[in-house]
Amino acid sequence: MSLFDIFNRQRQNGHSHSLAIDSAIPDIPETTFIEKEAPEKEAPEVKPVAPLNGGIHQLYDFLDKNYESKGYNDALINPDATHLDQNVIALKNDLERSIRKVKTFYEDFIRQINFHISSRSRSGMIDTVEELTIKKEIAESHINQVIEIEEQAKVNEGVGHGIVISYTRGFRNGLAAISGHIILNKNF
Repeated sequence: MSLFDIFNRQRQNGHSHSLAIDSAIPDIPETTFIEKEAPEKEAPEVKPVAPLNGGIHQLYDFLDKNYESKGYNDALINPDATHLDQNVIALKNDLERSIRKVKTFYEDFIRQINFHISSRSRSGMIDTVEELTIKKEIAESHINQVIEIEEQAKVNEGVGHGIVISYTRGFRNGLAAISGHIILNKNF
């Protein structure tokens, strides 16, 4: 006896539960579940890609962010000087972490280039070796810029310190906005 025989036997015995269920379910049109025409798609937004993924462009993207508005918003949320100090320390840590990522990227890249230079020079590929040497010089130039930014940030100077100045300015503007709204706008 199969599974379907059980259902057929119940129908023969006068039980018509399945017939009642079948008649109670309305027909659902095919268009409810299947889309006949594909919707028009918008063209995907094309983002410019940095030539070296993880290179100096990543560090400059970090440095170019608007930290003044972040400081302003943070002051509106928590207008405490210790909050300012903690966020400045956090920004400096983020900068240090970004610098380490970029330095690691270039150190690995230079190791790979050195391997290719020695391998291709053994094969007598002079033009390729010269192109690789130029790439290596560019990478070394970038890593020197990163090291310079790192050294300047350690002594609170240069572009790395600019994010701290920007954040602090925004935080202080937020404090001024709070004072202006709460105290200075009151009429006596």
